[in-house]
Amino acid sequence: MSDAASTKQNVTKRKIAVLVSGRGSNLKALAAACAQPDFPAEIALVFSNRPNAQALSIAADYGIPTQTLDHKEFEDRTEFDAAVSEIIDQSGAQLVCLAGYMRLFSEEFVNRWRDRMINIHPALLPAFKGLHVHERAIEAGVKITGATVHFVRLGTDEGPIIIQGAVPVLPDDTPETLEARILTVEHKIYPEAVRMIAQGHTRIVNERVEIVDEAPSVADCFIVPHVAIRD
Repeated sequence: MSDAASTKQNVTKRKIAVLVSGRGSNLKALAAACAQPDFPAEIALVFSNRPNAQALSIAADYGIPTQTLDHKEFEDRTEFDAAVSEIIDQSGAQLVCLAGYMRLFSEEFVNRWRDRMINIHPALLPAFKGLHVHERAIEAGVKITGATVHFVRLGTDEGPIIIQGAVPVLPDDTPETLEARILTVEHKIYPEAVRMIAQGHTRIVNERVEIVDEAPSVADCFIVPHVAIRD
């Protein structure tokens, strides 16, 4: 066996759980990345609060285990989140990735997965938190927008930023065309964020993410790189 083949077989993969509610385009990007033999993570679970979510069919295509719970069958958010947390624990996942998961979390859930749960938002945070971001970006007249991957905190779309990708806002953009352009960046930076975390290249200091022991890299001209910090 060659050294290269041996290295690929010995890659330690961090298990992740992906939480979805809708179509699952970012799930597909993560699944495609995790299918690569040298990628340092694997999806142990896809969970949805909507039993008919389109994303579940993507998980099935990749042979990824899925579970669903309908949040409407629970008395309150805390009870539902406790059940979700137990399912994640049972999967063995060490990192939770939100990919279009349309639920707010209880404080207990956020604290339980603090620094082990990340989200992707279709704007350059802290700008345009919340919903209808593409419409708001166009109305505001910004020239650049994009996407952000961040660790999750209790506030909506708040938490230490891991990586961002930027795209131009064109004069004739509609919310739909702008969304499509941003999605191409989302599909690049989300797997990149997972890779950096899985390989131990991120640390949180004073609620800011520092990238450790990794040279800056740019996947394309729209992705904003971090400056590496060497110990």
